[in-house]
Amino acid sequence: MRVALFTETFLPKVDGIVTVLILLMDHLIKRGVEFVVVAPRLSDGLTEYRGQKVIGVPGVRLPLYPELRVGPPTLHTYREVKQFQPDIAHFIHPTLVGTGGLMMAKRLNIPTLASFHLDLAHLMQYFGLGFLEPVMWWYTRTNFNAADYALAPSRRVQQEMIEHGVKQVGLWRRGVNADQFHPRYASPDMRRRLSAGHPEDTILLYVGRLSSEKQIHGIRPVLERLPGTRLAIVGDGPARADLEKEFAGTRTTFMGYLRNEELWSAFASADIFVFPSAMETFGLVLVEAMSAGLPVVTSRVGGAEDVVTPGVNGYLFNVGDVRGMIDGVRAIMSEPSKRRVMGRNARIFAETQTWPSMMDELITCYDDLISGRRPSI
Repeated sequence: MRVALFTETFLPKVDGIVTVLILLMDHLIKRGVEFVVVAPRLSDGLTEYRGQKVIGVPGVRLPLYPELRVGPPTLHTYREVKQFQPDIAHFIHPTLVGTGGLMMAKRLNIPTLASFHLDLAHLMQYFGLGFLEPVMWWYTRTNFNAADYALAPSRRVQQEMIEHGVKQVGLWRRGVNADQFHPRYASPDMRRRLSAGHPEDTILLYVGRLSSEKQIHGIRPVLERLPGTRLAIVGDGPARADLEKEFAGTRTTFMGYLRNEELWSAFASADIFVFPSAMETFGLVLVEAMSAGLPVVTSRVGGAEDVVTPGVNGYLFNVGDVRGMIDGVRAIMSEPSKRRVMGRNARIFAETQTWPSMMDELITCYDDLISGRRPSI
């Protein structure tokens, strides 16, 4: 089996989409599946990944999202993809690279699969361009219906795609590396760093991009209403300067980007994961936090309702419901034994959500499409 992967974002950028793509590529290599990646060409971008070719597409920086470069594939791109002779093309949320890639795949007469990773229509609201939301849903629907099959990351997104007219939508669930995101990485030193030298306090943790749609500012009332709480924010992004002003004078530590063992240790060394985001396709960090043994308090976005059982491994609240977030954190803090029990429950659930099984389901989906069968996921 030979797979052409088309993506709108790639290394060295690190985000949820790239994380899933890396896990997919590593799994394909493990299973002996050859692939080529078609991605925007960055100044320090890769030309290969673990021996597999990366075809760079020229582009320009996106004004509203400067970490990204955008641009359509070229005739040279098509020739390189054709030379690879793929059996199937998988589009990681087709937008510009993917739209051109879909046309290439049709010309090559190979089956196509599109997976949903970014709610572009909803994102327009946070760029002050809400009037474009219907246009973006039209564009999303057109691209996903151009593929032979579509995959959603959660039941909520799957239903939303169907309601907006995407015709064939399966479910490609998200997983976690439970060996990396593990309670054993808890560290007294990391706990001191997260708490700015006050490890005895209850440490609330946020991990992710610092941007307006994540609604991170909504955590401030939790700190104000619940004595003995501290917040550690891991990540970076365009809203960092505004957030540093918003949280000035509060018990908050900005950690910046953390990777590998430092990141795993940050998860394991905190007490409660708080996630107030207004939009997610899944929310991979939720399962990562649970795998590290943290109960989670999260808005009802993406796959949150697929993984959180209220009162068992966390609590849910409606987007923008600060009171609900405060109540969730307070309930977990009410007694140390409850926090420990919910943390263990979170870990037990996460252990059932492993990446290898999720990726094997995807490879089976590839095989079904190549063989002309309706996919089983």
